Amino acid sequence: MKPSANPTVIIRHCDAYDPERIRAIVREGLETLGLRPHGRTLVKPNVVSSGPMFKNAYTRPEFVEGVLAALRDRDDGAVDELAVGERCGITIPTRRAFAGAGYDEMLERARAKRYCFEEEPQVEIPYSHKGRLRDYVFTPEPVARADFFVNCPKFKAHPWTTVTFSMKNYIGIQDDRHRLIDHDHRLNEKIADLQYIVQPQFIAIDAITAGEGRMLTPIPFPLNLVIMGDNQVAFDAVCCAIIGVDPMTVDHIRLAHERGFGPVDLAAIKVVGDVSLDEAKARAKGFKVGLIRVEKYFEGSHITAYAGPPPDSEKTDYCWGGCPGAIEEAIEILRLFDETVDAKMPRLHVVFGKYEGPLAVGPGEKVIFMGDCSEYDGPIGDKLVQIRSTYKDRATKDPHHAKHEDIYVKMASVMAKLASSKDDPYVRFGGCPVSVAEQVLALCFLSGAKNPILDPKESIPFNKAYLQWRSTTALQRLKGVPYQREGACERGEARPEVE
Repeated sequence: MKPSANPTVIIRHCDAYDPERIRAIVREGLETLGLRPHGRTLVKPNVVSSGPMFKNAYTRPEFVEGVLAALRDRDDGAVDELAVGERCGITIPTRRAFAGAGYDEMLERARAKRYCFEEEPQVEIPYSHKGRLRDYVFTPEPVARADFFVNCPKFKAHPWTTVTFSMKNYIGIQDDRHRLIDHDHRLNEKIADLQYIVQPQFIAIDAITAGEGRMLTPIPFPLNLVIMGDNQVAFDAVCCAIIGVDPMTVDHIRLAHERGFGPVDLAAIKVVGDVSLDEAKARAKGFKVGLIRVEKYFEGSHITAYAGPPPDSEKTDYCWGGCPGAIEEAIEILRLFDETVDAKMPRLHVVFGKYEGPLAVGPGEKVIFMGDCSEYDGPIGDKLVQIRSTYKDRATKDPHHAKHEDIYVKMASVMAKLASSKDDPYVRFGGCPVSVAEQVLALCFLSGAKNPILDPKESIPFNKAYLQWRSTTALQRLKGVPYQREGACERGEARPEVE
C-alpha cells in the first residue's frame, strides 16, 4: 500500500459524539477522497487505556462506530471482513481496554470483528531502507494482511514525541513484546520505520475532544473537529499546523517526510472542508504539547529528577522516548487514583541516564536509578556509590526471542527490589525502558498510594481479561498455531515460530 501522491486533508466541524453525525461526515470524506473499502478492512483506533478516568486518552467508541457505519455505506460488496484491532498500553490486556472503553457493545452493534493484537499470530516484516534501526520487525497478522487499512487515532499531545496523531498511533500495531524494543531515545526513528509495514488508505482522527499535555492522562481540549485524509505525513503536518507546531521539529514526521512518505509543505497539500485551517488554528489556540524535561516536570513536588544523556554512542542528550516520559505519566495516573499521592510521597530522587552532577539527597531520602543506562559515580549521603550502565546495544535485542512482560511478575519484581533495598540509600530498576506500569508500582509502593492494579472496581474485570488472554494464547500453542511467526513477503506470508 503506497501513500497518496496527491494528498488531501479534510477538516470538518463536529461538536458531539453522535455516531450518526460522525457516520455522515466520514461517509462524505470517503466520497471526497474517492475511497471504497475492500477485502480485509481493518480499523486501528487508539485505545491506549480506557475507563472514565482515561476517557480523553482513547478514540471514543461513538467515533469508531460512525467510521464503521460509513465504511459499510461505501461497501459495494467488495469487503470480506470488517474488523477493529488494537494493542492497548503495555501489560493491560487489550480485552480489558476494549471493554472499559465501551468497544465490545459497539462492535456487536456494528457487526465488526475484534482483534486483540497480542492474541494474534505475529508476522515478520523485513526492512531494507537506509537508516533503519533493525532489519526486521513483527506485526500482528491482521495488520500484515489488511487490504484496506483505516487509521483512527486520537488527537493528543505526547510527553515523548511532542504529538500523537496518525503516525504515532502505529505503536499499537505491535504487541507489547516487540513494541518495547527501540522504545527509547530512538522512539521517533522506530515510528518512522513502522511506516514501512503498512500505509492507511484512509485516516480519521477523533479531534472532537482533543487531549493536551499528556497521552495517558490528557487534559480535555474541545476542538470540535473530525479531520480526515489519505496520507499520514500530510495529515500529521496539517494537525501540527492547527496547534502551531512545525512538523519538521517532530522527528518521526520529519523522517517519514525525508523518506518520501509525503509532504509537510502545506502548499503541496489540498486542505478542504467546512472548517478552514485558520479557523481550526483559532480553535486550538493555547493547546499545550507534552514535551517537558523530567527535571522541570517535577519541580515543586517531593520528587527531584536528574537526567543525564542516554548511551554516548547514540549521540543524543536526553531520552525523550523512554524512562523520563514514563515517570511523568506514572505520577499522573497515581494522581487520578489517589488525590493525596503528592502529600504521601516521601522525598525521592530519581536519576536517568549518565548523570554527572551532584545529588542533593537529605538524610533518609531514597535515590532511584531508573533504567539500564542510568550511571552515577559519587556520594549519596556519607557513602560513595558507583552505578554502572547495563545498557545493551539494540543489535543484541533479537525480536525472535522477545517475551511478554507480565504485570504480576512486574509487581513481584518491584516489591522484591524495594524490600531488598529497604535499608539502602538507593535502588536500581533495570529495563530499557522501565515501563509506565513498573514506575507506577514503584511510586505506589514507596508512597503508600492506592494501587491502580488492585483497585476493587478494576481487579475482577482485569483478572478476567488477563486469564482469557493467557488461556487464548496457551490454547493456540497446544493446537500448534504459531503465536510468533517469522519470515514474510509483501503480504505477510509466515513461517513457523522460533522459541
